[in-house]
Amino acid sequence: MTVIANEIAEAALDEEFGRELDRIRAEIIAARGADDARYVRTVIATQRGLEAGGRVALAVSLFPPAWVAGTAMLSVAKILENMELGHNILHGQWDWMGDPAIHSATWEWDFLTPAGAWKRTHNHLHHTWTNVVGRDRDLGYTIFRMSADQPWRPRHLAQPLYNFLLAPLFDWGIALYDLEPDAVAAGGKSWRAFRTDLTGFLAKAPRQLAKDYVLFPLLAGPSALSCLLGNLTANTVRNLWSHTIIFCGHFPEGVRTFTEEHLDGETRGGWYLRQIQGSANIDGGPLFHVLSGNLGHQIEHHAFPDLPSNRYAEIAPRVREICDKYGVPYTTGPLWRQYASTWTRILRFAVPGR
Repeated sequence: MTVIANEIAEAALDEEFGRELDRIRAEIIAARGADDARYVRTVIATQRGLEAGGRVALAVSLFPPAWVAGTAMLSVAKILENMELGHNILHGQWDWMGDPAIHSATWEWDFLTPAGAWKRTHNHLHHTWTNVVGRDRDLGYTIFRMSADQPWRPRHLAQPLYNFLLAPLFDWGIALYDLEPDAVAAGGKSWRAFRTDLTGFLAKAPRQLAKDYVLFPLLAGPSALSCLLGNLTANTVRNLWSHTIIFCGHFPEGVRTFTEEHLDGETRGGWYLRQIQGSANIDGGPLFHVLSGNLGHQIEHHAFPDLPSNRYAEIAPRVREICDKYGVPYTTGPLWRQYASTWTRILRFAVPGR
C-alpha cells in the first residue's frame, strides 16, 4: 500500500509541476504582440545589414583593415542567421505573426542542410524523444557515446578526435547527419526517403558553396582570394560557435539521459521533467544570449520550443523557481564551465564502463 501511495503522490506532483509550466506557456502565448514582432524584424534587419557590410568590405579586402572588418561582420551575420533566426524561425516561433517571409514553412537558412530535413531530425525526433537512448539520435549524433546506457564500441575511443574535427565542419556534419544513413542501414528509413533527402541536399549544397566560394570572390575581382578566405573564416567561426553552444546545452555533466522505460505512462509533467533534466543552460548577458540564439536558455527552449526566443530570459527565473519548488535539478553555469564539463563527458564515455 505504501508503494502505491507513493506512486499516486508522485504522479500528483508531476501533474501539478506540468500545470505550473503550462500556465507560463499560456501567459506568453496570450502576451505575444507588437514588441515581439519588432524584435525579430530588428534582428533580421541587423543581420542583413551586417552581411551586406561584410560582403562590401571583403570586396576590397586586399586592404587588411577591410578584410578584418568584413570577416568580423560576416561572421556575426552568419551566427545571427543560423542561431537566432534560422533555428528559431524553423521551430515555428514566429508563425503566429502570419508573415510568410518569417514562417517555418517558407524560411530557408544559410546552412548546407535543407530546412525540411533539419526540421524532421531536430524538431520532430530530437524534441520529442529528448535524451532517450535509442530514440533521440541527437544524443551523441550517432557517433558519440554520451551515456552509460549506450553500448561501448572500440570506435568510441576516438570520439575526442571526432569532436575536435566536427567543430569547424559542423555544417557538413549536420548535413550528413540529417540524411540519416544510419537509419537506412537499420531499416528505419526507406531508400526512397533517403534518395529524396539526398536530392534536396545535392540541390542546395552546391548553391551554398558557390555563393561563398565562387560568386562573391569573383565579384571581388583583385580581392578574390582574400574574399574567399574571409568567407571561409566566417563559416568556420559560425560552425565553431554553434557547435559550442549546442554541445554545452546538451552534454555537460548533470544533464540526464533516459531509457525507453521512462516513456511508459509519461504525463505532461513527466515530459517537462525530461526536457528540463535533459538540458543545460549557459549563463551570460543579453548580447551573449542573442548571439547564442537564446540557446543559453536551453532548458526553457526544450520546455517551450515554439515560444518566441526573446521571451526565454523573461521566463527563466520563473522556471527555475518552479524547479526549486519541486526539487528538480536545474543545470546551469558559465560558458567556460559548461564547455569543460562537456569535454569531460566526451572523454569519460570514450572508454568502456559506466
